[in-house]
Amino acid sequence: MPDTADATELLAAAQQGLGDTLRILLLVSIVGGALLAWFLLRGYRTDEGDGGDGDTGRDANA
Repeated sequence: MPDTADATELLAAAQQGLGDTLRILLLVSIVGGALLAWFLLRGYRTDEGDGGDGDTGRDANA
């Protein structure tokens, strides 16, 4: 039964390649989460060096 042997080899090859895909997906998710956190949290930054009045450097007249 050569068909069974070929199917078993294909199944083993497919299972072996799944680890690399999941590793890349995990890495991209972690990097994406870090970038998203940085983007969201940068709006809450206050400049403490100018007296601590909470001025973010934006023009008050705009």
